[in-house]
Amino acid sequence: MIDVLDYAPIAATILAIPQFLPQIVRLRATEDATGLSWAWALLTSLNNAAWIAYFALARYWSALVPAIAATLMAGLLALMLTRRGEAEPRSVGLITGWAALLAAAGALFGRAGLGTLLTAAFAVQVAPSIWTAYRTARPTGVSRATWLLILGELGCWLAYGVHESDPRLTVLGALGVTASLLMLARICQPRPRAAARTRAWPRFSSAGR
Repeated sequence: MIDVLDYAPIAATILAIPQFLPQIVRLRATEDATGLSWAWALLTSLNNAAWIAYFALARYWSALVPAIAATLMAGLLALMLTRRGEAEPRSVGLITGWAALLAAAGALFGRAGLGTLLTAAFAVQVAPSIWTAYRTARPTGVSRATWLLILGELGCWLAYGVHESDPRLTVLGALGVTASLLMLARICQPRPRAAARTRAWPRFSSAGR
């Protein structure tokens, strides 16, 4: 008997490949980066580069496609934001430290160590985007379509993780669904206040994925 949930990874892959394209197109067309986090884009590219290494070590060749797509497109988005003056210099230190931690996990503990760290990586990755969006009066630069695609992808992984009793996928999916719903709620219902735009994640200082 065919179980529909067995095909959830395929659906997740289809949703993941074009994920950042709507955000890139929106930014290029409108030049509006209000509510967008440079740290989120850079961390997304970095984490997916680590996933490429993990999938290559595990020989999960089909999983390389969405990871490569996310690495390139999130990296392009980070570059576009940098050119628009949205870079967060004080965030560079923590992002560099996170990259070093990923490299150390892979070097010292191999695929298992890297995979364990990457399970929590999504929380590190998405935190700057949520912080920036909720600290911005009207996050008009954020693409709803990108976050709908993220919601769809991580929803598929959540369903598949529960189906396969895989705690790593279940945690990843739950984090992704929660973060996506928070972002979509913020985009659709901006707070009616005239606060000045906060351009960045809080420099990873007192608040400080």
